[in-house]
Amino acid sequence: METIAVNTIDIAERLADAHDLSKTQAKSVVEDVLKGIAEAAAKGEEISLNGFGKFKVQNKPARDGRNPSTGATIKIAASKKIVFQPAKALKDAVNG
Repeated sequence: METIAVNTIDIAERLADAHDLSKTQAKSVVEDVLKGIAEAAAKGEEISLNGFGKFKVQNKPARDGRNPSTGATIKIAASKKIVFQPAKALKDAVNG
């Protein structure tokens, strides 16, 4: 199966065609939606999009790791990561 990447311009073009918007207007809408998701995630909020899924921020504790080239033990700092949990409808669409 070949992997095909979709970017914000592709999404904006689909939005423009579906809703009779200019490509510039549609691109602005897509960028605003993504900016809203990023801002909420930066605050640690959960973003829930019905029928699509949830974006959640998870804390990763500090841990010991290994430098693969030297084998030396290193400290990996605590961090946060954002995870996506797809909704059942999205899973069904992908698998159906």
